[in-house]
Amino acid sequence: MLEQLVQLAAREPVAMARIVDATGPGPRELGAAMVVTADGEVLGSLSGGCVEATVVESAREVLASGHAVSDRFGYAEADGFAVGLTCGGEIEVFVERVDGTRLPVLSALRAAIVAGEPISLATTLDAAPDWKLLRPGASEPWRGVDRDARALLAAGRSGLVGSDECETVQAPRPRVFVQTFAAPARMILAGANDFVRALARTGRQLGYRVTVVDARETFTTPARFPSAHEVVVDWPHRYLTAEHAAGRIDERTVVCVLTHDTKFDVPMIVAALSIEEICFVGALGSRRTHTERTERLRAAGITDDQLARLKSPLGLDLNAHTPDETAISIAAQILAERGGASAQPLARTDGPIHH
Repeated sequence: MLEQLVQLAAREPVAMARIVDATGPGPRELGAAMVVTADGEVLGSLSGGCVEATVVESAREVLASGHAVSDRFGYAEADGFAVGLTCGGEIEVFVERVDGTRLPVLSALRAAIVAGEPISLATTLDAAPDWKLLRPGASEPWRGVDRDARALLAAGRSGLVGSDECETVQAPRPRVFVQTFAAPARMILAGANDFVRALARTGRQLGYRVTVVDARETFTTPARFPSAHEVVVDWPHRYLTAEHAAGRIDERTVVCVLTHDTKFDVPMIVAALSIEEICFVGALGSRRTHTERTERLRAAGITDDQLARLKSPLGLDLNAHTPDETAISIAAQILAERGGASAQPLARTDGPIHH
């Protein structure tokens, strides 16, 4: 679709419609696009036919006026007359005019995607949309939403940031759709227990691509871990080493070891700490377990500098007891580490809430 959009916009203005928000079940993902030309040609699809006719009418209006519009579609009976989704979900479709002035941004976006570089296209959802390409590591401010937008990019997610209402006159934060072109960050969980099941669910909600890995075939099944994207029967350290060799581990990868068994957790932690790209390595357990495990890790050749990277005992002090509570404490620590935050109560800190 991007290549077609570039070719069409180089010749004449077209209307581009994208799904920018979705609730509940839906036919397409965020960022799904449809292009409508001035002569009525339609490329792509948003819903498999449920709302396309209405969106085409909006596209014609946008081409005529030059002003972008948003349409929201909810549930509609399959045999009724209302325009909407029969799947029970709700989507917001943003329709805007795209012409030759957008070609520099579109060309740069295409080049980054071809090169395999993570990148996001941020679009203000107003009558005269503003576009901005966001890349990892860049820090120039943009419309007051650049940090939130880059957090989505870091996680490999698309979504909305900002608000329809500006927070202050001095620091406007318009409503912005961030469409990310990057694989989601990975969360690799070693173990096959209730704590892993709870953290897999929480990790998926945070946008991670979650892998559960354990060598025990009886316990390591998709049915026991429905929130995981992948459930792998293998020795965790062997799996992680193979994934690294295949180039599927990067600086956003999170590894949590929740096995409670030295024959599993020590080799896995050794493997994880030996891969410098991994941004977070944590291991669950009591303080006694941590002390004993540290001795075993040193005996396995792990240096003090490598041990300093290990988050153990894993989790923040929330007095968590249940697997779900423990998952929240672990996820909170991951977020704090990822964002360089203190993990202190906001009531005890000064300065901006958003760093």
